[in-house]
Amino acid sequence: MTAVPTFRPALGAPLRALLAAAALTLALALLLAAARPAHADAVDAEELVSEAQFTLKKLQAHPDLGPYVARYLKQAKAVLIVPQLLKGGFIVGGEGGTGVLLARGDGGQWSYPAFYSMGAASFGLQIGGQASEVLLLIMTGQGLQAVIDDMVKIGGELDAAAGPYGAGVDAATTTNLNADILSYSVAKGAYIGANLEGSVIVPRESLNEAYYGRRLAPEAIVLRGEAANAQADALRQALSEAVR
Repeated sequence: MTAVPTFRPALGAPLRALLAAAALTLALALLLAAARPAHADAVDAEELVSEAQFTLKKLQAHPDLGPYVARYLKQAKAVLIVPQLLKGGFIVGGEGGTGVLLARGDGGQWSYPAFYSMGAASFGLQIGGQASEVLLLIMTGQGLQAVIDDMVKIGGELDAAAGPYGAGVDAATTTNLNADILSYSVAKGAYIGANLEGSVIVPRESLNEAYYGRRLAPEAIVLRGEAANAQADALRQALSEAVR
């Protein structure tokens, strides 16, 4: 029996050069991140908390999304706010950003933030770039625990759905309300033909340590209340006011 030959398209020189440049850029970015001094992480953490408050206000004020953000935020167990999620690529692409996770306690008071990064890789017909501001509403205790425990994949360990919005949408969103996470975002830029895998959420230990001055697990910050930083009080107050 004659074996059927396998066709493997060869990458052209321009594409090979592009992929090599992308790999080099990623490697340099990782090296630079590792070499950053601790005080730079502290500054980044404070900026993220302030920017998260602006993102929350922007989504609340959005004419289409605002009413739904307010409605489902009141039911959420926690929120993950990513002030800038960058997406881009040419054939091979990806997205990534860092944000803050806050949980609501039994008395309605919001926790201090723990820092997380979210990212995904993609392969397919795509070209362009986009910067988004993202609000993830974590609707279930199971979803919150999955994020707290360690690295978790949206669409894998976590069931996710785009948050409902627009006229007449309520009747069509019954299944969405069973999701662990509802997502809302606003974006600028153009991104054509995106074909993304599920995003992965991982803790940013260096930012947590820089922000609170000692090494802490996200569970200690968000669930057990073992850390505090007054710089985050404005964000916590904004969340409290949003659910009144």
